[in-house]
This record gives sequence, C-alpha cells and structure tokens, in this order.
Amino acid sequence: MNWQGVLPAVTTNLKADLSVDHDAFAAHCRWMIDSGCTGIVCCGSLGEAQTLSFDEKIALVRTAVAAVGDRAPVVLGIASLSTAEAVAMARAAEAAGARGLMVLPPYVYASDWREMKAHVDAVIAATRRSCMLYNNPPAYKTDFLPDQIAELARDHANLHAVKESSGDVRRVTAIRAAVGQRLRILVGMDDAIVEGVYAGATGWVAGLVNAFPAESVALFDYASRGDKVRAAALYEWFLPLLRLDTVPKFVQHIKWVQAEMGRGTPHVRPPRLPLAGADLELTQAVLATARKSPTIGKL
Repeated sequence: MNWQGVLPAVTTNLKADLSVDHDAFAAHCRWMIDSGCTGIVCCGSLGEAQTLSFDEKIALVRTAVAAVGDRAPVVLGIASLSTAEAVAMARAAEAAGARGLMVLPPYVYASDWREMKAHVDAVIAATRRSCMLYNNPPAYKTDFLPDQIAELARDHANLHAVKESSGDVRRVTAIRAAVGQRLRILVGMDDAIVEGVYAGATGWVAGLVNAFPAESVALFDYASRGDKVRAAALYEWFLPLLRLDTVPKFVQHIKWVQAEMGRGTPHVRPPRLPLAGADLELTQAVLATARKSPTIGKL
C-alpha cells in the first residue's frame, strides 16, 4: 500500500431507486485511475458510508478491486457503531481484496483517549493490511492528537498513515514532529491541500476529484514539486469548488457537480435529500464560474 498521491474518496453511484449501481461505480473507479490517481478509497464519509449496509460495503470493495485490478490499491473506510462490527468489517475487507483500511473512530459515541485507543487498537490488530488513521474532529467529535498518533504508530507496525482533517494545517508539522518519517500524512480537506503539501503532507484523500480528476492530480503534482506559480494559479481557480467539500451538504454538492460534469448521478440516500433552494443556487453559481475559466483542459 502506497499512501501518497491523490486517492479519491469515491462517491457511491446510486440508481434512481437508490440501490447501488455497481457498473457505474466500476466505471468511475477506472476513470479515477486513468486520470492519474494512485488509489481508491471506498465508503468514506463522501461515499455515504453511514447509509450503506455491511454487505453493501464489502460488495463495493469487490467491485472496485475487479475494476482497477493491479493498477492501484483499493481502501475501505472502516466505521461502525460498534467495535465488534468494525473488526468484522476489517477482516471482511481484507478477504475481499482491499489492500488498505482507513480506520475511523466509532460513529455517534465520542469519548476519551482510553476508549478511542481501545477501539482503533482492535481494528488495526484485526488485519494484516496497511492502515491509515482518519482524524476528523469536526465530523466525528474525536480528535487524535499528535502524541496519541505517535503512540498508535509505536504499537502497530501496520499503521502507515494518517488522514488529517482537523482543518488546522499546523497539525501536519506537529504530527511530523511527533512521528518523524514513520507515517505518511495525507490531507483530508480539499481546501487545505496546497498548504498541507507545503507543510509536508505526501498525499490527498480528495473529494472534488470525483468531478475534476485531472485538475486534482495536476494541483497535487504542482504543489508537491514546488511549482508554486502553477499551483497558485490552479488553486485560485479550484478553491471555490474545493470549499464545497467542507460544508454539511458536501456529499450532495459533490455528487451534483459530478453529475453536471457528465459522470454519475446526484442521487443520495436519506436522510440526505437532493440539493434545493440556496444550497443548489450556490453550487450552480460556483460551477458556472469555474466553467467560464480557461483553466479546465489547459493544465
């Protein structure tokens, strides 16, 4: 498992009846890899994991593995209400061909370090696969601090990365200070990617990549190789879109943009509902402005 480059947190393609469209999902995974992405992350927050059953998640892993073959690794987000189910999911994902796991704290219950450590300890220890800890305190109300991440790294040889989504780019340097080169650090918020790379991040678990993969790969590459002029120009164009990744309706926003770009549908599972009113007007305006720019297709 190579935790670097642009790894899409892929959306889950749904039919009009809200069942999973495996053919469309497979095609989407192939498009991401064809565009230069380095892996596929299934069933994260953007993949509507909270609305997918255990069996649906494992079936999506199998579809993604079959779609991309040996060209790129497939990662499953491991999140559940219970530790027992998360452990079972980790083992099932490994059996289904996932080469990496993105380990989240449990849904709903947020507690102290002792309990959170026990949970992620159990999940990481349940598999031989390479694991990435997912730190997203705004969404999951659990904040894995740099010294705690370092403790997990000492305890688990198969913990190889952390996805940092606190929104504080200083965390990248703080984690690096705590773990050295022991872990890869990936940015998990779209509108912090350039700052995160300049701080030392080596990967991006991306959202708007689902609609703009070529632009996402180019932005990451420019920033990674220190081409600040091109990175700044592309980032300026991209930022209004990337900010759609950091609001409560980010799933609906990204799926709508994706559909408008000719890939996928805007269907979401309740309790999410399709965009309407001011939310829809915002996304329409952002995309309309982006389409007027000559940046697209001229990277």
